[in-house]
Amino acid sequence: MTPRFASREFHFLKPDSKTSSPIQAPDFYFSDLVHRKTAAFTAFEQRLLSADIPRKKFVCAVIQLAETASEDTREKARGVFESWFSSMSDNQRGIWETLDNRAFVLVFWDYDTRKKAMSLLESLKTKITRALETDLLAGVAWFPFQNCTRSEVFANALKAIDHAAFFGFGHTQHFDGISLNISGDRLYQLEQYGIAIQEYEKGLVLAPRDINLMNSLGVCYGVTGDLEKARASFETALEINPKEIMVLYNLGLTCQVLEDADKAIFFLRKAHGIDGRIFEVELLLGHLLFQIQKFEAALPHLETASQVNPRSSMALRIMGEIYLKQQAPDQAETAFNTAVKLNPLDPAALSGYALAMTMKKRNLKIALTFAEKSVALAPENKVFQDRLVRVQQTLDENDVDDHSQKLA
Repeated sequence: MTPRFASREFHFLKPDSKTSSPIQAPDFYFSDLVHRKTAAFTAFEQRLLSADIPRKKFVCAVIQLAETASEDTREKARGVFESWFSSMSDNQRGIWETLDNRAFVLVFWDYDTRKKAMSLLESLKTKITRALETDLLAGVAWFPFQNCTRSEVFANALKAIDHAAFFGFGHTQHFDGISLNISGDRLYQLEQYGIAIQEYEKGLVLAPRDINLMNSLGVCYGVTGDLEKARASFETALEINPKEIMVLYNLGLTCQVLEDADKAIFFLRKAHGIDGRIFEVELLLGHLLFQIQKFEAALPHLETASQVNPRSSMALRIMGEIYLKQQAPDQAETAFNTAVKLNPLDPAALSGYALAMTMKKRNLKIALTFAEKSVALAPENKVFQDRLVRVQQTLDENDVDDHSQKLA
């Protein structure tokens, strides 16, 4: 079985205690604009960099109209933005730009306190909502913020609206550590692991005890091959919450890749003790117990994995191998038969199925076909080669026996 890390979204896509609505990932990520550098993004970034901001502070907000908004509604929204900015003195208190046909970015700086700034921003949202009868989504970021440049604060607002999108329209989200977790997860999806790691690390500066961030960081280290850092991240997360199942699973998987089977089994058994119906936990635990030849201990975990995910052939294939070791060809044949139906190109399942039929001396020509196919799919595998030889020898012996009986 090829080791793989579980998705961090398993954690993040949980119902949030602060909302009765289920959290759903957005179809579009505004943070992608930071890396794509669209014309609208670049235009606003340049305006922001060159703007004369006397008090060296500003608030940046990205606002999106609901997808149901018509073209006429979008045009009216632009008018509301123009009117709102015109009402702010001589139009030197802020800037704004259209990002796409239903999203806007704005920056303003003439305010005394953050409370006053948010009051102004809420007044704009209220005007748009009332005038256009459409819901809004908003992400907010502040300057100064840590050591962020103006451009980075603009990027923070884009990440904040991605965060808001998980809660749905009508929500406003201020940039925080979870915003960085979401941004990192998006980069992970795009296989930009190095930048994702940077996002998770920045997130941990803001939220140093956030287990999701630690788990995400550990997974990213794992897939890039930095296994010791991965293990350290998972161990730190477990110090905060020793019962976090996916961290236990990921730590067990890391130990497996580091060839520390005893520790891997230790952590996976802890995870199993908390919840015995997690597919990844049961499959990996069953596999590791099989590897150290604890067959009776492995079978219940593999059976559970097969029940939880009946579309996966892997658990059935390993069960088939155990039955072969136990000299139980009938059970092996049943397990391999289902595994091959689920994945007809699994060389291990084909080879095991061929051996099970050979042990029973039944359907030997079919067994030979399967054995040959397994070797064709994995020509370097010595076990599959040896099984093919055994099937061929058994078939030849069976033909000799049949011929002798006919002569008699």
